[in-house]
Amino acid sequence: MSFVPTDPLGLDELLSPEEAAVRDTVRAWAADRVLPYVADWYERGELPGIRELARELGALGALGMSLEGYGCAGATAVQYGLACLELEAADSGIRSLVSVQGSLAMYAIHRYGSEEQKQRWLPGMAAGELIGCFGLTEPDVGSDPAAMRTHAKRDGTDWILNGRKMWITNGSVSSVAVVWAQTDEGIRGFAVPTDSAGFSAPEIKHKWSLRASVTSELVMDDVRLPADAVLPGVAGLKGPLSCLSHARYGIVWGSMGAARASFEAALDYARTREQFGRPIGGFQLTQAKLADMALELHKGILLAHHLGRRMDAGTLRPEQVSFGKLNNVREAIEICRTARTVLGANGISLEYPVMRHATNLESVLTYEGTVEMHQLVLGKALTGLDAFR
Repeated sequence: MSFVPTDPLGLDELLSPEEAAVRDTVRAWAADRVLPYVADWYERGELPGIRELARELGALGALGMSLEGYGCAGATAVQYGLACLELEAADSGIRSLVSVQGSLAMYAIHRYGSEEQKQRWLPGMAAGELIGCFGLTEPDVGSDPAAMRTHAKRDGTDWILNGRKMWITNGSVSSVAVVWAQTDEGIRGFAVPTDSAGFSAPEIKHKWSLRASVTSELVMDDVRLPADAVLPGVAGLKGPLSCLSHARYGIVWGSMGAARASFEAALDYARTREQFGRPIGGFQLTQAKLADMALELHKGILLAHHLGRRMDAGTLRPEQVSFGKLNNVREAIEICRTARTVLGANGISLEYPVMRHATNLESVLTYEGTVEMHQLVLGKALTGLDAFR
């Protein structure tokens, strides 16, 4: 068999026909509906037509993709991962839209919600008719969610919710917000209709990363909720942390999409850009860069495949998700930076995807667990000693 520069390890052979079909379908959608426009969206700092995009993603089965029932596709973890890779190869903001909708908001309701909550929210969310968000991070509390200040108190049979959440993807376009709050019973999750009195979601502006994405603050000012707004299936940090682990898995794949797009841009550029009378891809230093990028890219994809098979087998541990998130996002950023050097000054232009992916990945590196937090997760697993406190 011939050597394929875009698949040097033959990883496509790991895919079943169904998995390849999912990948190809999402790749074609992204090529048609995102790639021609995303540089302009990024430059303008907005994601126009997000509701239409959500409905199209719902029609593809990409929302709540790995969940069962309630209009969800019931796809495998590997199929979901491949979708995340293709979406983030277009832009991290699009993958974030899908991840927050499916792996955080929908996952929380599906796993911990009542049957009434599932029936109320999940079918519309799976179809993209309703958009959801996930409120955990706060303005003064990031990596220590146990210290959150948002709180809910009982008032008769109702709950009164107060607090603020920060850096919330989808916030200002959501119909439901899954909000985590301190209560007398420990940390609890609430399915909050965003048209509730006292709830607002002002959009965050002036971002230099994830610009083609809706990011908001959530403000809860004496929001009165009925008793059935609380997610009955969990109390404590186990709830939000399990949701984050599910979403981090998608990032393991998605970050490799951003890396792949940047690598392929550099590879194509190196073959055609001439300096000193020949393509720069013919110089040793450029070839060394391309070889190193290819190594880390395809090792990362292979790692994602391995974790996906473990998730499908029910054997994936949270520490292994941290392993994947830490490695793949960190290596993806390095691939983007190296690709930028291959493109030279053109690397900073939005005519190429490299700088856009590099700046997006700076957010991906931080959210859903910083580098330091995942290092400590692995450190504790390796040593048996807890360095968090």
